[in-house]
Amino acid sequence: MSEFEKQRLLNFLLIEDDDDHAVLVMRNLENERVSNQIDRVKDGEEALQFLRGEGQFASREIPDVILLDLKLPKLSGHEVLAAIRNDDVFKKIPVVVLTTSDDESDRERAYSNHANSYLVKPLDFENFRKMVKDLGLYWGMWNKMPPQ
Repeated sequence: MSEFEKQRLLNFLLIEDDDDHAVLVMRNLENERVSNQIDRVKDGEEALQFLRGEGQFASREIPDVILLDLKLPKLSGHEVLAAIRNDDVFKKIPVVVLTTSDDESDRERAYSNHANSYLVKPLDFENFRKMVKDLGLYWGMWNKMPPQ
């Protein structure tokens, strides 16, 4: 059995308000067969409700990896990241910032709040697709997750 066949399928939480970006990410993760499940929420408040299993999210699976946009309605991605890192239940979940912002202050703030990675969404569709493919392979095959 190859390394690719041995990889564990992951549960992703995509926190993304842009429908087009969300479709690209979800399609590419599904196409690469690295995800068991991809849940999506559209704003920062909904993200925290999802993680805490509140309301409509009571039966959710805790994600293995969180893909987090910074420019979100209600609560910013920075606020969501800080809340995740201040919660003993969720602080070990890898958080990949996936954003259009290449601003140095956003990168500094994200890493100060212990983001595991900071990826700037390419404007070119093909490069965006390749980045999501590589991201899925990294977290699904190469990275060794902490014990649950």
